Amino acid sequence: MPDLWIVRGIFLTVFVLLAFHLQPFGLNANGSAVAGLAGAIGVIVFEIRLRNVSLKRLIGAAAGSILGIGGAFLMSLVLGSSLRNESVSFLQLGVLLVMAYVGLVVGAAKGDMINLAALGGLFGGDTGSKPSYKILDTSVIIDGRIADITEAGFVEGLRVVPQFVLWELQLVADSADSMKRNRGRRGLNVLQKIQKMANLDVRIIETDYPAIKEVDLKLIQLAKDTGGKIVTNDFNLNKVAQLQGVTVLNINELANTLKPVVLPGETMTVFILKEGKEYNQGVAYLDDGTMVVVGNARPQISKTIEISVTSVLQTTAGKMIFGRHDHKAHAAGAEQGRDAPSPPRVEQPSRS
Repeated sequence: MPDLWIVRGIFLTVFVLLAFHLQPFGLNANGSAVAGLAGAIGVIVFEIRLRNVSLKRLIGAAAGSILGIGGAFLMSLVLGSSLRNESVSFLQLGVLLVMAYVGLVVGAAKGDMINLAALGGLFGGDTGSKPSYKILDTSVIIDGRIADITEAGFVEGLRVVPQFVLWELQLVADSADSMKRNRGRRGLNVLQKIQKMANLDVRIIETDYPAIKEVDLKLIQLAKDTGGKIVTNDFNLNKVAQLQGVTVLNINELANTLKPVVLPGETMTVFILKEGKEYNQGVAYLDDGTMVVVGNARPQISKTIEISVTSVLQTTAGKMIFGRHDHKAHAAGAEQGRDAPSPPRVEQPSRS
């Protein structure tokens, strides 16, 4: 973020000028400037690392910092007499500047994750302002159906795309494999489509977890820190997240729930597309992609026939319908149609 680097640059400049002017620890002007530059760079590196810490650890670190500052104050009372006035002034102003800078940057990065409702109604006006995070993973963005679901209004709250998911999506789009490259580019187009939707808040956040290598585990940790829900169609991510107590919105489960209910004994019309694995089987597909396995249908490949549903199997991968084609009844019906008596012929009077 350019604005953040501007703040860091201002902090660096002020810190160096402060050290150059006060010349602490008996250093000359140039030495003080170099020491101030090194100290400012160290603080900025510390701040960058601190922004990636989880909120729980951050609260613990803040409590430890308060105790550390108290201890430092007591020590300064003992050591203050042995330092020059310029050194004491530098330490006082330096600590004030460091704490103000770190508090400003880290507080801005973590402030929207604090649940004010947990403070007992102290901030009653903000109790309902906490957004509901819906964290999108790479697979659901590439899948594309999330755009239609979002446009229909079935996914409420703030849509969040972590920076590490965007990097993974870019990596897929730049792949040497043409199929992966096309999938990655489709994912980028879907994300762009979602961002352009009116009255829809999509935010790309820079929160990362360098100590965690796998993207799925980063998503789970982000959901824990923000109290959000992961939107995915990845089966393994779904199971791992549920084991760790993270709520998951699975697009495949939603699609399976919305499929039409078919009961055994009902009849339906299908187009036999190919041969099945077992003897004399044919395979058809419904409009929503549901596989229909039909017995006695191998001779009917590339034909539209009527079948009777025998059973329905629900699996984690989706729903399968099993049916049977009664070719004898079908042939008898066709034969009956051919053998039906024709209407009597009416003789037309001849003209004389």
